[in-house]
Amino acid sequence: MPQPIQSTPADATRETAATASTARRSKARYQILSLLAVGTMINYLDRTVLGIAAPQLTKELGINAALMGLLFSVFSWSYVASQIPGGLFLDRFGSKLTYFLSMTFWSLCTLAQGLVHGIGALFVFRLGLGVSEAPCFPTNSRVVATWFPQSERAMATGTYTVGEYIGLAFFSPFLFMLMGAFGWRSLFYAVGGVGLVFGVIWWMFYREPQDHPSANQAELDYIEAGGGLTHRKKDTGLSGAPAAAAAAGKSGFEWRTIGRLLKHRQLTGICLGQFAGNSTLVFFLTWFPTYLATERHMAWLKIGFFAIMPFIAASIGVMFGGVFSDWLLRRGKSPNVARKLPIIAGLLLASTIILANYVESNVVVIVILSVAFFAQGMAALGWTLVSDIAPDGLLGVTGGIFNFAANLAGIVTPLVVGFIVAATGSFVGALVFIGAIALIGALSYIFIVGDIKRIVLVD
Repeated sequence: MPQPIQSTPADATRETAATASTARRSKARYQILSLLAVGTMINYLDRTVLGIAAPQLTKELGINAALMGLLFSVFSWSYVASQIPGGLFLDRFGSKLTYFLSMTFWSLCTLAQGLVHGIGALFVFRLGLGVSEAPCFPTNSRVVATWFPQSERAMATGTYTVGEYIGLAFFSPFLFMLMGAFGWRSLFYAVGGVGLVFGVIWWMFYREPQDHPSANQAELDYIEAGGGLTHRKKDTGLSGAPAAAAAAGKSGFEWRTIGRLLKHRQLTGICLGQFAGNSTLVFFLTWFPTYLATERHMAWLKIGFFAIMPFIAASIGVMFGGVFSDWLLRRGKSPNVARKLPIIAGLLLASTIILANYVESNVVVIVILSVAFFAQGMAALGWTLVSDIAPDGLLGVTGGIFNFAANLAGIVTPLVVGFIVAATGSFVGALVFIGAIALIGALSYIFIVGDIKRIVLVD
């Protein structure tokens, strides 16, 4: 009589894996993406609330255009200088702790700006804001690379990036009304307080894929098959960071690695292109309300209403660029076409901001600015390319280098615009500067970036 076949633990494991692979995938990654989107929205509200407060603040503190440009710029001094240390901290301690500390300290610096009575203290807290916010986007990129397969990363990047614009689009009227009723200091109290609350929410709900209670095996398999960093629980360092990344931050990193990375045209090219795109973004985040108030002579409520339009357009542009890029990739187009085409088209279209100098109608001006900002949103896919080209174990450092170069725009653009306005009494030259930089960025993606492929550092 034949004996029954005994199942072994290996058979049970294979059966479980097979069942998981055919099960309906959970969608825990979208919960994580919603956390990134809200965090990014708060991030940009905190860094740009000074731009909204500027017309009223400059009168109270006696600040001219050139000095205001310096105050806009000083945030990026410390933000840029902290990119590489922030990336190393991220690689060492992981996403959860890094983002929590970053949000907590930048929110405290925002609150403190509402207490200042002189330019010196404002200068110091803007520096602190820059240091605190530095790890945010490298963390965003790491979380997307961890939680999403390559075919969904542009969509994910576009979704959290849209938070940059959504917050300002829909909260600008409220913030202008708040300032009109309670003064410019109330803006910093409100936005800083919201950030502190969300920092606690992030700590409570963020998990790595293998530790997330809502992520089933089918979703983990799907993420890993697409290049996500999953199934590494036993190999992780602190806070769930992959051991390779933790080791890179702890002992494997050498400063010469930065030079070795920058020798690759993919990284240098996207850094230049992102600098160009960020120049348009920085103009809207800093000088745009002042432009409407002084160049176009709009009243407070009208500024609050008109300020919505370009940011809504940029939000649509970000989502369109991400969805369009992933659609091209799924249709069989190469990463060179799928990733670079939306960025190049966006930068070329963003240069049309110059046309605002040649029309009288405020409505037409807002249309032109909205088109330019929509285009800048399309071009905001640079972080997707960072995920695609970063060497294994060096995503945080690569992201830090990228953000360092890209956010030089946060130093240069406010200063140049401030000096132009102070010297000429007009924004005409400033818009010409922004448009020219956008064209340079498009040329960088066309002629410098080359093939989109993962960088391999060879000793």
